[in-house]
Amino acid sequence: MERDSGRHDDLSLWDDPWTGTSETPRAEEQYELRDDHELLNASGSVRMRGKKPAYSDGNTIDWLHEEAAERSRQQHLRSQRGLRGLLLPLLESSRIWIIVVATGIGVGVTGAWLDVLVRWLSDLREGRCSYGFFYNQVSCCSGFSPGEVCTEWLIWSQWFGVRSILGQSLLHAFIYITLAVSFSSSAALLVLTYAPYAFHTGIPEIKAILGGYVFDEFLGPWTLLIKSLGLVLAVASGLFLGKEGPLVHVSCCMAFLVSKVFRKHLPNEAQKRRLLASAAAAGISVAFGSPLGGVLFGLEELDTFANDTDVMWRGFVTSVIAAVSLQYIDPFGTSKLVLFEVTSVSDTWRAFELVPWLFLSVVGGVLGSLLIKLNVMAAVYRQRSILRDYPILEVVGATAITGCISYLIVFLRVQTSELVANLFQDCDPSKGDYHGLCNPNALVESIFLLVLTAAIKIGLTAWSFGMMVPAGIFLPTIAIGACLGRAVGLFVQGIHRAYPALWIFSSCPPDPTIQCVSPGFYAVIGASAMLGGVTRMTISLVVIVFELTGALSHVLPIMISVMVSKWVGDAFGREGIYTTWIALRQYPWLPYIEYRDNGETAANIMVPSERLITINAHRCTLQELSHIVEEHDYHGYPVVAPDKELLGYITRSRLKSTIDPLLSSTPESSSSQVYTFVKRMADALTVDLSELVDEAAIQLRKEIPQELVVTMFQKMNVRYVFFTRFGELDGLVTKSDIVSLMTSHVAFAGALSRDKNQENLRLPVEVVWEAR
Repeated sequence: MERDSGRHDDLSLWDDPWTGTSETPRAEEQYELRDDHELLNASGSVRMRGKKPAYSDGNTIDWLHEEAAERSRQQHLRSQRGLRGLLLPLLESSRIWIIVVATGIGVGVTGAWLDVLVRWLSDLREGRCSYGFFYNQVSCCSGFSPGEVCTEWLIWSQWFGVRSILGQSLLHAFIYITLAVSFSSSAALLVLTYAPYAFHTGIPEIKAILGGYVFDEFLGPWTLLIKSLGLVLAVASGLFLGKEGPLVHVSCCMAFLVSKVFRKHLPNEAQKRRLLASAAAAGISVAFGSPLGGVLFGLEELDTFANDTDVMWRGFVTSVIAAVSLQYIDPFGTSKLVLFEVTSVSDTWRAFELVPWLFLSVVGGVLGSLLIKLNVMAAVYRQRSILRDYPILEVVGATAITGCISYLIVFLRVQTSELVANLFQDCDPSKGDYHGLCNPNALVESIFLLVLTAAIKIGLTAWSFGMMVPAGIFLPTIAIGACLGRAVGLFVQGIHRAYPALWIFSSCPPDPTIQCVSPGFYAVIGASAMLGGVTRMTISLVVIVFELTGALSHVLPIMISVMVSKWVGDAFGREGIYTTWIALRQYPWLPYIEYRDNGETAANIMVPSERLITINAHRCTLQELSHIVEEHDYHGYPVVAPDKELLGYITRSRLKSTIDPLLSSTPESSSSQVYTFVKRMADALTVDLSELVDEAAIQLRKEIPQELVVTMFQKMNVRYVFFTRFGELDGLVTKSDIVSLMTSHVAFAGALSRDKNQENLRLPVEVVWEAR
């Protein structure tokens, strides 16, 4: 009985996987590294007992420790005998799959209801259904044939019985703008009051979190609720924003919330990030009805776990479950996942069409880069101007201006998703004309309005993306490209109708009644080119576009447009919109791109030892340690002997958690007690703190190429590297140094990293030197 009562609970050991280790190393193994990357001492005990590091928001995780803890946990599960050895791995796997399945269902249901609410609130600005207030226009007119006038849907002048033309115009404009301002201001108020991290898209933060950045408050339940509700209000207000990108944030919040149920048994930070990466794929799957595109988006854009097959498999399952949940609810009433179906596209395309398609690709790359630069300039101006102190007033003003402009232009007045859906469709006499797009006598007017719509959307989207409301940029970018593509398509179609005998149209059917040019597909090409220019996505973008539109027969032209737009965009800067925002906020995230130096060595980027705050390894008092911790709020401190010999590294959180109890329990007269971080120097008068020191820190020579240092940080996910010569400390490079190096060419890099007023970010504290 005593033996049984002394057994450890297998599940409790997951938090401390090395507890109870009894193996004794040989003498030659005294300074070897264990699987957990820690050194063995002479007695065989572990220097650092495997205690889980306490991460606070703003830190980055210790990947080596987390991966070692995960391996030890898996080895412990496999080492069990009998029935326990069979059930524990099964229980472990079932918990993960419960989180994956629950997240997929939750994201699918949430995405469907967001679509329903956005559609209803957007239509409410135009009118209401005669037989039910909570019906949107599509649901209200579901019994009518395409092209037939719907008598059940009443605009507000009909509902209130206003007959004069002036009265109708004033009433419509008043309700349209008033509801828009009410929706957007409510979204901004909710964000500022309850969840300041719910604004913007969230994808830059998710990329940083997957890269090891600790930002748990960004994934909290209040953030999930306000992000979802605020997203509905912001999009329904008519601001040129989308809900697609923020769904990635919503899906990660949902996975984080579900995983809290198993927090005791899934404490590993690396494992948590693998679950978040799987959930992110479901966000894109629901946003565009693109399960395959969601998986590829996770591999291409959230590339932290690109080589992890388990993450890919879980992401695939989550995407499929989310897509099935979305289709089951069927928020669009079409029984299809295709959001913007392309109609009347023939299975063949003509060689002459490559010229206008390449033109659209070049324009998409140029305008995509322009949109990024305008958006950065707007964000920096907002940060440095008085607008920073009045975020709600800014939202109200921007919404009012957007509403006044949009009401005057027919293509701006309608909901963005409805505009894109109609631009992607070719003319069909049975469905009627959409605001003159199919009227050959109004060709010039239609082209002018489409180009004007695209120009206004570029300006207003660049400003709106970054205000204190949840916001995405996918759909506005698609709309801009679709407008330009449709305009070019109408232009080419007009030339063909005017001069059908030109040699360039020799491949067209001789029968003039058969359509040769498809303006709807030109809109698809323009949308993919513009989206490629803004996000710099490639493979995942192509898959998302053809899943979004159903244009499977025209995948090759879509690939060409994305390829050319990326080439052109990269000529103005290789960073997409999300990477640019990461640089603006200076998150500790490293892009997985090849870095080439110009002959520089590590000495050019390392911080010399003279600027480092170090701890005397041999003798220091409690007062001295307390002073260092309180006055120098860095990630950690090198432990150095008086002769500059580097003995290791100690994190601030670990040191603070050790000395705080000593400060509260030690009398004032004993505060001069001597402490040492060298075990052999400990005696009756000296307290040994050597177990706090990480002696396995990576050490290099400062003469090595700078390129090798960057590659080491990218591949090994280390947080710092020391540079020594014959054991003496020369300097140090941290992840923040490498991030600054990789983003030094980005305009205004770090300009938003100290937004103290709005508290919409946390500063990275992966800094261990004194900046002078």
